[in-house]
Amino acid sequence: MRDKEATKAKLLDAALDEFAEYGIAGARVDRVAAKAGCNKAMIYAYFGSKEGLFDEVLKIQIERMIRSVPITPEDLPGYAGRLFDSYQEQPQILRLAAYHRLENGFDSLPEAEVQAHRDKIAAIGKAQMEGRISAEFNANDLLDLVVHMSILAFSTPNATRRLVERSVQRLIAE
Repeated sequence: MRDKEATKAKLLDAALDEFAEYGIAGARVDRVAAKAGCNKAMIYAYFGSKEGLFDEVLKIQIERMIRSVPITPEDLPGYAGRLFDSYQEQPQILRLAAYHRLENGFDSLPEAEVQAHRDKIAAIGKAQMEGRISAEFNANDLLDLVVHMSILAFSTPNATRRLVERSVQRLIAE
């Protein structure tokens, strides 16, 4: 008898590497199945399609990121630094997000990402209204700048967490 959850977990682990390396279009279900030690029919049984598997992998990675790097409006430099660290530790999430946008358009965002963005904007906006952080930028723009500084620094040779934190500190300085 098969352990459905263990099989799904193996497929998701194998798919993470496959999609991060090749994207949605270039990923091959036969490679995912072989790496997971499963029959590729299991992918279709559990996820419906290669795209369904990709969506589940991306959703899981976004949820992990949200849990492991919670927003701290009072310490946006520290938050940016932790994002930078997480991208270095697991660069696959940036690749998955990029492939998602390339395949689905830049306006198409996974629901988990949309909801997390809303929650973070609300937290920053509340901290701004309470005077705990600068209101120089609106909450949405400030979050976008902080997140993109973390991503830009990750993709720039010789960038460091300290550079990211110092940049965000300057950004929010009054």
